Amino acid sequence: MYRVLTEIGEVRAYLSGRAAVAFDIETAPDEQHRHEERAALDPHKARIVGVSFSVEEGSGVYVPLAHRVGVNANAGEVLALLAEFAGDPGIIKIAHNLAFESMFFYAQGIVIQPPVYDTIAASQLTLKNNTSFRTLSDSGLKTLSPALIGDTLISFKQVTGGRHFDELDPADTETVRYACADSDYTLRLYHIFNGWFDTYIPKHRGIVEAVESPTAVYCGLMKYNGLPVDRAQMLAKQTEAAAALTDLRDRIAFMIGDVDIGANASTGAFKKYLFKELQLPVFRKTEGDQPALDDEAIILLHEWCDEHRPDLSPLMGLIRDYRKWNKLKSTYVDGYLEHINAVTGRIHPDLLPLTTETGRFASRNPNMQNMPRAGGDTIGVRNFVTAPEGRVFLSLDFSQIELRVGAFYCRDKRMLEGRLAVPAAPPLCRAPPHRPPFFRRWRCPRQTRNHPRPAWNPRTLWLRPTLWRVFRAVLKSCS
Repeated sequence: MYRVLTEIGEVRAYLSGRAAVAFDIETAPDEQHRHEERAALDPHKARIVGVSFSVEEGSGVYVPLAHRVGVNANAGEVLALLAEFAGDPGIIKIAHNLAFESMFFYAQGIVIQPPVYDTIAASQLTLKNNTSFRTLSDSGLKTLSPALIGDTLISFKQVTGGRHFDELDPADTETVRYACADSDYTLRLYHIFNGWFDTYIPKHRGIVEAVESPTAVYCGLMKYNGLPVDRAQMLAKQTEAAAALTDLRDRIAFMIGDVDIGANASTGAFKKYLFKELQLPVFRKTEGDQPALDDEAIILLHEWCDEHRPDLSPLMGLIRDYRKWNKLKSTYVDGYLEHINAVTGRIHPDLLPLTTETGRFASRNPNMQNMPRAGGDTIGVRNFVTAPEGRVFLSLDFSQIELRVGAFYCRDKRMLEGRLAVPAAPPLCRAPPHRPPFFRRWRCPRQTRNHPRPAWNPRTLWLRPTLWRVFRAVLKSCS
């Protein structure tokens, strides 16, 4: 049963004595940002207007605190309750996309404390079929609910009809149903995923609870804080890059005439000029069996021209410079400028711990992890990111960590004895020479209708858990 509560005492009574509580927040933009698209997802431009809780399947309460219509609970009392709830070590705080809740709680001065559980992280550590694990795109609540529970949830657009959530009456049946269903179905997924883990891969439950879910909280904090950048320097470099591109375009045009090279020197007209008029060899082709002009193809053409057509080498050199400058400008100058938050003056990228095959973090909107190395580009992209006043940057990295981990598990004598020498690991992390310990202990259960037999996937079945143990061992050995 779903209902709206505006008395804080009733909310406390609903949560009292519960060891696991799912929660979800509803947000709406501040007045000055209500015209901006997606402003409701930015804690610097929006605020919490309501929170829902669920303590058991089919149950949920919605607590409004900043709706523009209808009756709200006392906002100060609700925020005080949220602070108590977030810091209670006796309650497992469950959310779908915990990083989002973490951002908005942090904006109110609240840091969500363990134990926590992120069902979107749990989803990515479960199999969606016999051959593959779920990805982030497979893990939305509206996607998982029909697939695993058999119920289709109403969409945000259907409920709001183009309005912001704070414009809805919190006592309206559809408003309450939408808000409470998110918490209710998150709690159901919590039990479904834990049941799957306990049956198939128990260690993944430990990873979700002890590693990925706390990480999600900190991803929210890091996204909220963002990266301080020097906008003035970026604008200056934008002008410099535009001038360089204009100069290169003019020099190329002097050589080839009025052939359109476009923004990236890969237009059909330019390909026709190179491969038909100049009769240059085609080293690479696209999937459509057409000549390719990517970076590798340009390099191969440049090398070929150095040997066979030295008169064209200057042109190939200019094309490479043109593509390089265009990449720097479009990706690192224009792209970063587009993502500077007007309120904070910082860039707040999405941080994704579980989207890569290797287990590395990823970032998007924008991708801040593929910057050119320091001194490796003409513009100096890394100088765009600045330390706050009175602070300095500390750069840390593992030395050949992938090869060291590989040596540790394959037990190759030369790798172990060479420059990749691996320090002795504690007993809990030590693996036998012939196979990782997880392979020895794990047994694939019999297939059932609701739980298909999982495929043998070394990446998820042993690499992620054991990498984490090796990481902890390295930290202990360094302390």
